[in-house]
Amino acid sequence: MGGMADDPLDQLYAVAPEEFTALRTRLAADAKKRGDAAAAKRIAAARKPTTSAAAVNRLIHHDPEVRGRLAGLGEELRAAHTSMDGERIRELSSRQRKLIEQLTKAALEASEVTSPTAALRDDVTGTLQAAVADPEVTARLGRLAKAEHWSGFGGFGDSEMVFSAPVKKKEPAKPAPSDEEDRERRRRREQARAVLAAAERAQADADDTMAQRQSDLATARLRHEDAKERLAKAEQALTDADAAYQESKRASREAADVVKAAKAEARG
Repeated sequence: MGGMADDPLDQLYAVAPEEFTALRTRLAADAKKRGDAAAAKRIAAARKPTTSAAAVNRLIHHDPEVRGRLAGLGEELRAAHTSMDGERIRELSSRQRKLIEQLTKAALEASEVTSPTAALRDDVTGTLQAAVADPEVTARLGRLAKAEHWSGFGGFGDSEMVFSAPVKKKEPAKPAPSDEEDRERRRRREQARAVLAAAERAQADADDTMAQRQSDLATARLRHEDAKERLAKAEQALTDADAAYQESKRASREAADVVKAAKAEARG
């Protein structure tokens, strides 16, 4: 990460989210003491990361080579799309899937998340994919405040193909309108993808909530059944105890009668 390693912001974004606020206050105070008002302001303005953003940040600080691996793969994919090399695109896409899967696991482990929700895993994966696709996201890695999602991910490299691929049309008389139409179509498609991605994340959240509620309901039912069973046993025990008590009372009375009769016999 070069000369950035000593930057207080890197120190700040390398810690767990629950330690963030206290450390931000301390680092801003340290900068003020040093008389560096600009640094104090910059530190105080740093936004606390979400759980998913923190997981990616901590991965980057834990393993500085990750940023280069994502950026390198992005460059290779852009080059493959520009030259329209289908076989190379397929090979790189497969490599990308494996790398993202491996890094998602590493990010969750680095943040000691043992049971991630589907939404958290999707946000970490989406952020790492966005870093492959977009160099600006790659540059922000390590200091992310929230998850990143690149809406055009499904059509990776479309723009490079439009602007970099050799023009093979026999009649290049009207390139501008078709380029404009292509851009507009692509913009709409990317918007639709963004809406779909948001809807899928919302659905994943809803599914997680529903699964949790189902689990809570099942637990409550089990507890209810258990309570009913224990109540039935307690009532049976009460009935048995009462019967035993009545029996012992009768036995006591009979014994008293025998004693009484024996005393009378002894006196006579």
